[in-house]
Amino acid sequence: MEKREILKQLLVKHSVDLKEVILSSGKKSNYYIDGKMVSTTPEGAPIIADLVKEMIGTTDIDAVGGPTIGADPILGALAGKGYYRTFIIRKEPKKHGSRKWIEGQLTEKDRRVVIVDDVATTGGSILRAIDTLKKVFPQIEVVKVIVLVDREEGAKEKLEARGYRLESIFKAKELVEAKKQQEGIGNKCRAAAA
Repeated sequence: MEKREILKQLLVKHSVDLKEVILSSGKKSNYYIDGKMVSTTPEGAPIIADLVKEMIGTTDIDAVGGPTIGADPILGALAGKGYYRTFIIRKEPKKHGSRKWIEGQLTEKDRRVVIVDDVATTGGSILRAIDTLKKVFPQIEVVKVIVLVDREEGAKEKLEARGYRLESIFKAKELVEAKKQQEGIGNKCRAAAA
């Protein structure tokens, strides 16, 4: 079985929850996807790292980073496999010591980076992270943004409007549909209608 299919099965089983929730964007949704439920596992993390590396391909980059906490396990997997130097973008600066916004492997000499995250909804948190990154390292060019799951609720368009390209391993609808099939929800609805 190919890696993407294995990852899809892991996400459907562990990350997709068909319940009503309020998202960080403030929107209501009838499903929730928590990518960290798979990106923090010994089965899922290496596959995610391999797929992200494939998506980056031969693109010339200096490092890969992303907003805490969704990106953290993905970045750990990428560094752990020896693929890239990685960095984490904080939501607020450290309150003591060096008071850093950016943790990890990024320097003034670096120019080209890829940003990763687990789930994109409206793109707000990714853009805030990029804005923070560019304040600290204004020379940085974000080559692309890669997410585990795109909920297709405006993130791609919002990022493109600012000159960033969003790519995803999965679209949410693919995972939600697979979860519904797994739980027999579509069949129950059709049976009730008949």
